[in-house]
Amino acid sequence: MKNLMPIRKRLGLTQQALGQVIGCTQGNVGYYERGQMMPTPRARRLIDFAAGRGLMLSFDHLYGDAPLPELAQPAAQEQGHA
Repeated sequence: MKNLMPIRKRLGLTQQALGQVIGCTQGNVGYYERGQMMPTPRARRLIDFAAGRGLMLSFDHLYGDAPLPELAQPAAQEQGHA
């Protein structure tokens, strides 16, 4: 779970907020960030939540060595910055 902390930070979440999203405590998130394996149902919740925020993840990003994608910017925000 070496990618969990960078994923959490890209999403702009605290450990407590991420715990609420995936259905566990802040302490569990800390354990996952230090290498304890996250159960698959919680990983699926994180993947779904991240997709809703523009970060397209897969199980390879959570459990494997796939490089993390960048956070996609919604089209409306891109137009607002132009």
